[in-house]
Order: sequence, then C-alpha cells, then structure tokens
Amino acid sequence: MIVLGASMAGLLAAHVLADRYADVVVIDRDDLAEDDYGRAHNETRRGVPHGGHLHNLLAAGLLALEDLLPGITEELTSGGAVAGDGTADVRWVVNGTRMPKPRSGLPLLSVSRPHLERRVRRRVRALPNVTLLERTETVELLTTPDRSAVVGVRVLQGDTHRDLTADLVVDATGRRTRTPGWLAELGYPVVEEEQLVVNVGYTTQYYRLSADRTPAEVSIDVGGSAAVPRGALWARIEDGCAVVTGYGVAGEYPPRDTAGFHDFLKSLAATDIYEAVRDQETLGEPLSYRFPANLRRRYERMESFPDGLLVIGDAVCSFNPVYGQGISVSALGATVLRDHVSRPGPVDPRAYLADLAARAVDHVWELTTGADSAFPGVGGEPTGEQLAEYAYLDRLLDAASRDGQLLVAYARVAFLLDPVAALVAPEVQEAIGRVLDPADRP
Repeated sequence: MIVLGASMAGLLAAHVLADRYADVVVIDRDDLAEDDYGRAHNETRRGVPHGGHLHNLLAAGLLALEDLLPGITEELTSGGAVAGDGTADVRWVVNGTRMPKPRSGLPLLSVSRPHLERRVRRRVRALPNVTLLERTETVELLTTPDRSAVVGVRVLQGDTHRDLTADLVVDATGRRTRTPGWLAELGYPVVEEEQLVVNVGYTTQYYRLSADRTPAEVSIDVGGSAAVPRGALWARIEDGCAVVTGYGVAGEYPPRDTAGFHDFLKSLAATDIYEAVRDQETLGEPLSYRFPANLRRRYERMESFPDGLLVIGDAVCSFNPVYGQGISVSALGATVLRDHVSRPGPVDPRAYLADLAARAVDHVWELTTGADSAFPGVGGEPTGEQLAEYAYLDRLLDAASRDGQLLVAYARVAFLLDPVAALVAPEVQEAIGRVLDPADRP
C-alpha cells in the first residue's frame, strides 16, 4: 500500500492501512527525520507552510484521534499539551459579549501542530510494516493498460526515477494535490470543484507565559463578525507557551510585526487577548499566511473513478483555517477509511468517496461556508433565506449568552459532534424563546 504525503491525514491513513495490509509506504518530499527532533514552534517544514499557526483539535476530531490511536491524548498531555473542558475552560467572546462557561464534558486539548504531528509520526514510524520514504517526489500514477485501475506510482529520488507498485494508493498530499490533473490525463472526467472565496489573512505570535499573568482558561476566542471582520484565538500549549493567531477577512489583515499585531488585537470586538499578551515575552518573529478560498473537490459525484486510488484530507476539501477543522476532518476521514479497508475484498473507491463526503465533509462544508458567507464581501449578495439564517443565529447566540445549555448546544455543532440542523431543533427554539421572549410565555 502507498500513501502520498506524510500530512496528518497521510499518517492516520497509514496507521489504518497498517492494520490490514502487510506493507505500507508513506512518500513525502520533506526530510521528516529532521522534523522529528526539535523544530521551534514557529519553524515550519516545507510541506506544511502553515504549520506554525494555531491548530485546533475539535471534540469530534479528538475523539476520532483517540479511537484511531488509543492513548494518544495521555501521551500528548504528558508531553505538555493542555487538556480541559470544551466550554468551561474556554473564554468565548461572541459579537463582543463574553459567553457563560458551563461544564459540558466536551473534551478539549490544546497543542501545537508540530508537537501533535511529531507524536503521531512517531507512532506510525514504530509500526514494523510501515516505511517512510522521505525526500521523494511522486511524479505520476501507474495504471493498468486500460487505465481502469491504479497499480502504483512513479517517484523521483534525487536524479533517479523508480516505479513502486501497490494494491492501493491513497492521496493525502493536501490542497495542492495533483490527482485532478492525473485523472484528466488518464481520460477521466474533470473533477467538479466548489469554492467560496474568503481572502483570509492571519498572523501568529508565540509567547512565553509568566505565572502571574496567565489567564485561567485553556483558550480565549474573540470571534470576528460581519460588523467587525477581525478576530483572534489565544491558546496555552506545551513548554509553558501560548500561541495567538489573529485573522481578518477581505483585506482586514493583521500586521506582520509584533507592535502592529498587538494594535490589531486591541482593535477587536473585545480586548481580552490583547490584555493577556501585551506585556508577555514574545518568542521569535510573527508568522503570516494568506488563505484564498474554501475549496471542495466533488470526487463523490464522478461517474467513473479508477480502482486502487483513494483521496483523503485537504486533497478532498480545504476549509478556512480560522475554524480549526482540518485535522479533525482528517481524523474523521481516517475512520471512514478504516471502515472500508476492513471490509472483505478490494476497496470500492466510489463507495468510499461517497461515505467520506457524507460522514466527514458535508457537515463541515455547510458549517464553514455558512459562517463565512455572513462576512461582507464573501459569497455575493445574501439571499433572503441566508438573511433569515443569520438573524436566527444571532438570536441563538444572544440567548446563549444568558443560558449555558444553549451555548453547549451551539458548541456541539461547532465542535462537529452534532449536525447544523440540531440548532433548529424544537427544544432549542423553545429555549431561545424562553430566554429572549419571557413575556410571551403562557
């Protein structure tokens, strides 16, 4: 078996495949051994240019990760990751209002992307039937003469080409995947793509925490909104550090210098994060990144697709990173992959891709594009239906600022545990009415 890309999606896919197949080879362009031992938080490897920015493990993703790699949560916390309750240990500021902090039982784990990836990669390296083939470029797919099935890949190592055969190839190379182009060259239909342009810019700064100035919470989230299209997230991570990522939509980008970044944090709908970091020790220079658009490739709609090839992670759908959903969706996708490779016989790619869309992508795509469309200049003029949805969400969040259980209901959707439809369940609507319209109660 071959996995293209040692991304989080690729590593989890390799772990899943190793339970079923005799040999698994993970191919990546980077020198991963160098990354295993000690890059600084704000140093990123070539294949993960955004790796130094704040990454979230949402509750559904954390549960999926623990299911795939039993004991990984304890391993991460023993290495310094910070655990807590997903609502009680988070200071959420929505539309400038501080939300309540009810205890929900939703798991929270705050960890830097490099620390998480290194720990997962060590797990995968330790598997006796997995080989990491580093500093290697995948050049093209190998197929049967009739091109109906993928049977391996051609790779480039230095100046030497090699052909590697496999019963299954899993593409986990991320947003810049070459699979759509390869499929077109093989005569398959063009992969339908959906995009929602957001033009998000974000900047990240790391800090050394001082014991007397550290907020009690695990994280602070000052959200952006249509009125103030800027926001930021603060999180405690390993090594006594904190990371702050500030973001802005449609040109409202945070500056790339520390002083300007602090001014940006001060300009948000609330100054909570600015107050938490304004006199803390900075670590290194700020990192900046630009993200143009949510991008989804609709492989599940293709009328034909070669056997022996699967796609996972950002290679299928790349989400606005502000919401921290990518790693969680990769973990959910790996559980779908596990289910399909565990069935007797060869994996049916079309069945897998349909299941991946339904179980790991659809909900998050709806959630993300719906949230992004509320920002001015994103997605064109809103429809009447969208305006009604925005008004309902504002009403829900207003009520949630006074009722902790409504905030938990909202958090369960944001953390990918419940579908968006859960927010309009009759009991939720009734609770909103009780909080906001007490005069109408019988």
